[in-house]
Amino acid sequence: MKTKFSKSWNGSVQPRKQRKYRHNAPLHIRQKFVNVHLSKVLREKYNKRSVSLKKGDSVKILRGQFKNKTGKVDEVNLKKTRVYVNGIEIVKKDGTKARYPLNPSNLMIAEINTDDKMRQKNLERK
Repeated sequence: MKTKFSKSWNGSVQPRKQRKYRHNAPLHIRQKFVNVHLSKVLREKYNKRSVSLKKGDSVKILRGQFKNKTGKVDEVNLKKTRVYVNGIEIVKKDGTKARYPLNPSNLMIAEINTDDKMRQKNLERK
């Protein structure tokens, strides 16, 4: 099986090919995998359903053991397609705390970091 990424891939029903596509995708395409739904207020304000996640955004966790907690995004790991949120930690057996990786599909943006002028421009574009 080829490990090279295919730009012409249109999709497949087979989960193995979907996993292969995501696994071999370059970083500029992996950025699209961390798109997160906007809250209802932001959705009406920007007329968009989802936006790519960025460090500094405030997110609400919708699934898992940290459900309904909010916090700022510390890191977006495109290589593993995981998001780390400030204050979301697990306690390990030895008592130390470790950051808990979250799947972007289980998050919702509550507040957008608009320090980036290009991002602001893209949000307001119809």
